[in-house]
Amino acid sequence: MERFVITGGPRLSGRVLISGSKNAALPIMAATILGAGQSRLENVPDLRDVATMAKLLRLIGAEVRREGHGLLVDTEHCSHPEAPYDLVSTMRASFYVLGPLLGRFGRARVSLPGGCAIGPRPVDFHIKGLRALGATITLDGGYVLAEADRLKGARVVFDIPSMGATANVMMAAVTAEGTTVIENATKEPELVALADFLVKMGAKIDGAGTDRIEIEGVKSLSPADGSIIPDRIETATFLLAGAITGGNVDIAGCCPEHVSAIINKLEECGVKMTLGGSAIRIEGLERIGAADLVATAYPGYPTDVQPLHTALMCIASGSSVISDTVFPDRFTHVAELNRLGAQIMLEDKVAVVKGVEELRGAPVMASDIRAGAALVMAGLVARGQTQISRIYHIDRGYERIEEKLSALGAQIRREGK
Repeated sequence: MERFVITGGPRLSGRVLISGSKNAALPIMAATILGAGQSRLENVPDLRDVATMAKLLRLIGAEVRREGHGLLVDTEHCSHPEAPYDLVSTMRASFYVLGPLLGRFGRARVSLPGGCAIGPRPVDFHIKGLRALGATITLDGGYVLAEADRLKGARVVFDIPSMGATANVMMAAVTAEGTTVIENATKEPELVALADFLVKMGAKIDGAGTDRIEIEGVKSLSPADGSIIPDRIETATFLLAGAITGGNVDIAGCCPEHVSAIINKLEECGVKMTLGGSAIRIEGLERIGAADLVATAYPGYPTDVQPLHTALMCIASGSSVISDTVFPDRFTHVAELNRLGAQIMLEDKVAVVKGVEELRGAPVMASDIRAGAALVMAGLVARGQTQISRIYHIDRGYERIEEKLSALGAQIRREGK
């Protein structure tokens, strides 16, 4: 099993180029099902999760091949509207194919999802939304069975914003008869990117990026070409990596407006940043100040970055209180950070972090993508050597993270190939 070995200490310095967004690429790959033929996607990150989605599309009948930094997806001969357990159980985003399969074929059989162990994430909202559009949905043997002769537009109201449910309902509704209105929709940039791609395919969508999306159904969609937006979570990761090491890092090819909550929080900690176009320069401090955090839905502070902020607070001057309203149980990283010498108390789903002078290297284990990234960050400043196992979790969400960090001066290597 592969692992990362990190010797902490060096301050990061240099330029890093941000990859395409995993959380935008996956639903857009699923959306290609709706237009029979060839779609070309540029700036697609080379990640384990992208490979899993490509494998799933091939099982459905698509041809998927990598061309440089992009993908060619040909869905002309898709004919098997099923997503099996062995794939969906490893990546929750596989569930994105439910809406497109139902929209194109009028039926779908998709396994209930798995993915990261960060607390319960039910698919009730997906099912509720598709039923509102007229789908008959049953659960059988761990699979969602969906059928509809022709979906019909409807008003769908979510109790809380959900990226997955909003995307699935939107992809099903674009070819439904009549108008669909989604209330309390997610506002995430990745949802906007998906809507933009669907519009290129011929969909009629208004309001993406707000809490009310209106969709006028069309008879069919056509293939389209598109480019994946920069990954805002990777952008945040390198911002916080620069901050935790007290380094000076130029982050290129990003969208600063997508990470405004992270920028604001780092400024609260005393970190200086310069924004310009598609770049951010971070100038680190000897030791940053502490800052409380509540992770919320976009445009609030992302839950995916909460574990990294927790790692940053471990060496901050002072104490901080951290909670997560999106995934309240998302604190599997706490025990592993404490193995590195952090002082974190977890009580009633709230983490209280007392900053320490230094962390100490130790063997630790990644439990999910972002918890793994938090351990990498801690390892960058921990005295001595940190060994992180189960890094296949990290590979699901980060493209060559060890190579990018090494180019900035980090002492990190991958072992066990």
